[in-house]
Amino acid sequence: MSLTSLKPLTPKPTFCISNGSGVDMSASSVRVGPKLGATFSQFRELSWVNRDDGSRAGLVICSRTTKSISGWHRRQGLQVRAFTEEQEALVVKSWNRIRKDAAELGLKFFLRIFEIAPSAKKLFTFLKDSEVPLEKNPKLKSHAMTVFVMTCESAVQLRKEGKVTVRESNLKDLGATHFKYGVVDEHFEVTKFALLETIKEAVPEMWSPEMKNSWGQAYDQLAAAIKTEMKPASSV
Repeated sequence: MSLTSLKPLTPKPTFCISNGSGVDMSASSVRVGPKLGATFSQFRELSWVNRDDGSRAGLVICSRTTKSISGWHRRQGLQVRAFTEEQEALVVKSWNRIRKDAAELGLKFFLRIFEIAPSAKKLFTFLKDSEVPLEKNPKLKSHAMTVFVMTCESAVQLRKEGKVTVRESNLKDLGATHFKYGVVDEHFEVTKFALLETIKEAVPEMWSPEMKNSWGQAYDQLAAAIKTEMKPASSV
């Protein structure tokens, strides 16, 4: 059964993963076999990310789904569940700790997104043809802080409000904007990963599987709410 080489990997890993799933990752390429079929028919890129245990996993970015090759984390949909009092406490506790550093963390959040998925930069018109380094771009800094604060405050208010709420905007506007710029499922997955990593690095002594799950579930509910509203803006 033949395999098709897709593209070189950067940086080159020092190991090979071949788990019988239809994907081989070697020192210089990722190859996808027929078993995965159309899932990878719109392949975009592959990035390496660090897992909690210190090992590295390949994150394949395509227009239909996002897969973590090592461990095969695949999300087919978002399930909205009740946000518990314990989850709320973990989110509030960590947010109270990091809120004062929202500007710095917001920028780190977006730089992590672009590190994982460089193609995501194309979604932001203010970055087009800009020669200013990302970490010094004032428009990116402002946008990054706004999005980071909005995302975190949505998580903090989730249980109290009983629904997803966002500051200085509404879900219809967010949905229409995401639709307009062609945001797809894997962008939400990359953003989630970057968000969790950013918070984890900000509060390493507080971080736990329970806190990770709490922030992850809150983000999933925000993403689900935005996706529901992803449609063309209504004409006035």
